[in-house]
Amino acid sequence: MKRIEVVAAIIHDGEGRIFATQRGYGDYKDGWEFPGGKMEPDESPEDALKREIWEELETRIEIERLVQTVEWDYPKFHLTMHCFWCHVESGGLTLKEHEAAKWLNKEHLDSVDWLPADRIVVETIK
Repeated sequence: MKRIEVVAAIIHDGEGRIFATQRGYGDYKDGWEFPGGKMEPDESPEDALKREIWEELETRIEIERLVQTVEWDYPKFHLTMHCFWCHVESGGLTLKEHEAAKWLNKEHLDSVDWLPADRIVVETIK
């Protein structure tokens, strides 16, 4: 089975809300996820996450800590997803690849249809 290693940002704000994004492309279009993307060869997870968030959202983030690494089998690939607790350092979270985004407080985290691997992270942060 094909293996994909990605990073994801659990971006939070001063009000305790979490930033969720809706995919705008691919097999899982319209599913909700934590923003991030694939790691490049020889790239650290932290460097990959900062690069991906800049590319996808034109935002600089401060990475606080690793929350968890999720292993998940999708039908066509095995996903390893390193999820980091982060906050915005600068930038306006401009959607360049996603169709929508929402700030969700913990009581409303289940109000969107999370992708399966991301749902594991949601349960952890609740």
